[in-house]
Amino acid sequence: MPNRAARIHAALAAAFAPAQVDLMDDSHRHAGHAGAAPGGETHYTVRVVSPAFAGQGRLARNRAVHAVLAAEFASGLHALSLKLLAPGEE
Repeated sequence: MPNRAARIHAALAAAFAPAQVDLMDDSHRHAGHAGAAPGGETHYTVRVVSPAFAGQGRLARNRAVHAVLAAEFASGLHALSLKLLAPGEE
């Protein structure tokens, strides 16, 4: 079974056909905090650039990503720091 980062990347790629996905495991920065697990894979910074986000506000984009990753949240993913952009945005 692939690690959580690979599963997140695959789920985002399948759902949003992104031009770019950057994913960083930040779990080590949250050691001892709520939701942190000894093996990591609980806290991520995610940047996605996708045409699917064009015309959507920040809240709609975040909700869409959280819906796609619901199974990961149910199995131990605790937190995401999201930067979700349409092409041409920065």
